[in-house]
Amino acid sequence: MELYGFGESGNAYKVALALRAMDVDWTLRPVDFFAGETRGPDFRALNPMGEVPVLVDGTTVLTQSAVILDYLSSKTGRFGGQSAAERREVLRWMFWDNHKLTGIVSQLRFMQNFLAPDKRVPEVIAYLRGRARTGAMILEDHLSAHGWVVGTAPTIADFSLAGYLYFPEEKGLERADWPAIDAWLERIAQIPGWAHPYDVMPRAFPGA
Repeated sequence: MELYGFGESGNAYKVALALRAMDVDWTLRPVDFFAGETRGPDFRALNPMGEVPVLVDGTTVLTQSAVILDYLSSKTGRFGGQSAAERREVLRWMFWDNHKLTGIVSQLRFMQNFLAPDKRVPEVIAYLRGRARTGAMILEDHLSAHGWVVGTAPTIADFSLAGYLYFPEEKGLERADWPAIDAWLERIAQIPGWAHPYDVMPRAFPGA
């Protein structure tokens, strides 16, 4: 398999983490996002949405991290839940994550760290910070009573929700403020194959 991504992409990291945990043979195709590669015609021919990650498995080309994680779990039979009911819960949490956590944290992190300072809008940052904390409170409450997001073992829902939370840049959420989330992130880090995002894929940001 070939994964298109770059170090700063939390969504690409989610997929890379799953590939490593599933012990799948894969290679990284680095994408120079900050130089505009995802907006170029070659990349748009691969993914018209102009985003990473993209996973190529033979003739199968997949985009969107949740779809890729579901594909990998189905193909390997790993990290998908232990029953049909758990599988639905896995998908429920992943859809929630894309809308309420990753979708917010990723925008906030980008605006605070990678957008030119003169283009940062304090009111938007404040709004996103509030939304990020609301999402984190829901996850914190859930993890206060559960070791994993779904069931009694890690699933792709854990990889999805945790992806952006390992990055060191300012993102509106400090792990020390969320003890249940912090302990859960430590548990995920014990899964064989786990590695820090920037140890999995090299950074692309020119100021790194």
